[in-house]
Amino acid sequence: MSTAADFRRIALSFEGAEEGSHMGATDFRVGGRIFATLASVKQGYGNLMLDSEQQAGFIADQPAIFLPIHGGWGRMGMTHIRLAEADEEILHGALRTAWQLRVVKNAKTGRAKAVTAAKKVTRKRKA
Repeated sequence: MSTAADFRRIALSFEGAEEGSHMGATDFRVGGRIFATLASVKQGYGNLMLDSEQQAGFIADQPAIFLPIHGGWGRMGMTHIRLAEADEEILHGALRTAWQLRVVKNAKTGRAKAVTAAKKVTRKRKA
């Protein structure tokens, strides 16, 4: 059994991960882009930003734990994880998958480099 605190701790354990907020909900980002949220925590879910193939695999392997988010977001791979049903190993693996997908996408778009460069400029201005 996992909790929102477990979700937060694990999400922030990945290299470059930061906690943020989007539309009043806690999110977790790498390179400035979201890979997971706690937007549905009141319903007992964490949310993972996966691709459709990853989502299908998680749901096929553990249908009692994973389900697509309702509507268009779910059709794009956005996936609920039932926190009360997920042990720490499953939660860690699912969050790592979402984080890795975001890191790969950031690298393809050059997003990670742009964010790093912007942070360096900001640090220099403060000095």
